[in-house]
Amino acid sequence: MKKTPSLIAAALLAMTAGVAAAQTTTPAAAPAKAERKALDANGDGVVDRSEAAAFPRLAARFDELDRDKDGKLQAGELPRHGKGHHGRFGHGPKGGFMALDTDKDGRISKAEAAAKPRFAERFAKLDVNGDGFLDKADRELAMKKRNDAWFTEADTDKNGKLSKAEFDAAHAKRMAERGQHRAKGGSAQK
Repeated sequence: MKKTPSLIAAALLAMTAGVAAAQTTTPAAAPAKAERKALDANGDGVVDRSEAAAFPRLAARFDELDRDKDGKLQAGELPRHGKGHHGRFGHGPKGGFMALDTDKDGRISKAEAAAKPRFAERFAKLDVNGDGFLDKADRELAMKKRNDAWFTEADTDKNGKLSKAEFDAAHAKRMAERGQHRAKGGSAQK
C-alpha cells in the first residue's frame, strides 16, 4: 500500500519529463519550415526553377536534387544541413566567423577582425554596407548582389525573366566555372 504513492509520483514525473522533452524539440523544426517558406515564394508547397533562380547555389544543383525529374523540388528533395552547419560565417567548432565577436554583440568590428590578419585584410570588401562592422546585413546584401548579378547575366534577352534555356545555359556555365576552379585547387564555394 505504501508503494502506491511513490509509483504515482514516478508516473507523473515520467509524464512531465516527456511533455518537457516534446516542448523543447518542437521549436527546432520551425527554422527548417521558415527556410522552405522563403524558397517557396508562391506558397504552393514546392520549389520550381523560377523560385530556385533566386538562390544561385540551389539553382546550380536543381537538376541533381530533382530526383523524380518533375521540374519541382518537394520537401524531401531539398538539401538539408546537418547539425552544426553554419556556412562560411558560422559558429563552427574551429572558431568560425562569430568566434571573432569578442564583445558578443552579433557583429565583427575592424578591431575584432584584427585578431586574424588574413581576415582583417578582407574586412573592407566584406563590409558591403560600409558601416564599419561585419554582420548579417552585410551577408544578406552581398548575397543579394551576387543573386542579382547572376540573374542579370543569365537573362540574356534582358526581359526580366529566365526562360528554361537561359537558366540551363547559366547553370552549365556555372558548373564549368566551378570545375575549373576546383581543378586549380580552389574551394567549391562561390
